[in-house]
Amino acid sequence: MDRLDLWGMFMLGLLGTGHCIGMCGPLIFAFPGRTGNFMPHVWYHLGRVTTYTAVGGIMGGLGQMLAGAATGSTAGSLGGVHLIKGVLWLVAAALLMLFGVTRIGVVREPGWLKVLSPERIPGFKRALQSSTEHPGTTVFYFLGIMLGFLPCGLSYGAFAQALGTANAAQGTLLVLAFAVGTVPGLVLLGTGASAIFSRYRRQSDILSGAVMILMALKMGYKALTMLL
Repeated sequence: MDRLDLWGMFMLGLLGTGHCIGMCGPLIFAFPGRTGNFMPHVWYHLGRVTTYTAVGGIMGGLGQMLAGAATGSTAGSLGGVHLIKGVLWLVAAALLMLFGVTRIGVVREPGWLKVLSPERIPGFKRALQSSTEHPGTTVFYFLGIMLGFLPCGLSYGAFAQALGTANAAQGTLLVLAFAVGTVPGLVLLGTGASAIFSRYRRQSDILSGAVMILMALKMGYKALTMLL
């Protein structure tokens, strides 16, 4: 991982603002946006970033475990590690490419990305009731944590990149950079300054899809050079 990877993930989150507004905008309006205060937005997005970052660390750790398992294989430590990492990078590159072309509109977004609703998340209704009774409290942090698990092509693309790192710390940092990139546009949305992002949502989708495709090509090239 290098600085270019971090900046790429940040730009993926930032350029995907139009998509984020379309997917998460109703949630922003329904929860922190209705309070008329700024702090609920801070807590909500902090919770969402917490979820994204934790999942990134888990995905990176999963890749690290798979790579570590190869160390003890009879195939010989270093070669086994390179093989596992190369395969992981190829898988991650393929996922990034898939999410990238769906963002651009070349293929239709998979249906399983749309099957979940907030009501199916355990504890959601209780947190929602608390936010209604006590607006402005840290309950929005827990709402952000729960809603961070909703399916999203952009976040799944970031998680795929984290898997390819085969390193828990690097996966955490990469997804943290992505999550931070998604915050400015959604904060502007919640504070009533999102018209420009909504107007250019299609352009935003194309830009974020292009970033994903470039990341996929870079990761795929690294994987092939490691495997060949």
